[in-house]
Amino acid sequence: MAEELYTTKEAMLYSQRVAQLSKALWKAVEKDWQQWIKPYDLNINEHHILWISYHLKGASISDVAKFGVMHVSTAFNFSKKLEERGYLTFSKRDDDKRNTYVELTEAGTTLILEMNNNYHQTSHAILEGSLPLRDLYGRFPEFLDVMAVIRNVYGEDFIDIFERSFQNFSSSLDEPLAESLLKK
Repeated sequence: MAEELYTTKEAMLYSQRVAQLSKALWKAVEKDWQQWIKPYDLNINEHHILWISYHLKGASISDVAKFGVMHVSTAFNFSKKLEERGYLTFSKRDDDKRNTYVELTEAGTTLILEMNNNYHQTSHAILEGSLPLRDLYGRFPEFLDVMAVIRNVYGEDFIDIFERSFQNFSSSLDEPLAESLLKK
């Protein structure tokens, strides 16, 4: 048997440190997220599905589930609720009858843009906790090591979708259409 490259103690301490820090980070993110979307009568899964649909433009339910880190049935059921509220539409593609695709309706797009516009109407502990680092280093933390771990856990496709959606998100914040819809 090959010699271990790390000890059991190192592995356990690392795993527990990641678990504890991840739980603390998620709790703060979850609280911030819930406060932000509460006025829109959405839960985190619904908002995440809208966000993914906005940025991936015509994503399959499988894509939504994968990128949303949720079970396919969860993605489908919450998407159905969003469809009933008029925010999403379901479709099949002529060249792909096996997958179901979701797209934002005009009401869904308007909702996403309104939520983005009202981001600073609620407090954000994670943002506030990161500002001293931004002041010190001139940028927000980048999480390169965490991204590498996530790539190894969820795969290159996940990171590709992640990067593409954030590029879309960044450019959408600069679009005149977004600004004009927000002023309505």
